[in-house]
Amino acid sequence: SKTDAAKAVDGVFAAITDALKKGNEVRLVGFGTFNVAERAKSEGRNPRTGQKISIPASKQPKFKAGKGLKDAVN
Repeated sequence: SKTDAAKAVDGVFAAITDALKKGNEVRLVGFGTFNVAERAKSEGRNPRTGQKISIPASKQPKFKAGKGLKDAVN
């Protein structure tokens, strides 16, 4: 049913999120790979005022599509 499918999808997303929080990579064969990349501290500029701002270092989720997914959309 639609409810069961939604629960299954939510469970998959929760498992991926938990793995990424722990610093692990999640590979779904034929679909793609999720991982976490470190973004270094950088300097930016406020577009309204032109004032320089400091952008702190952060962790960013990344996704790289696998061959199966790429082939499916081309």
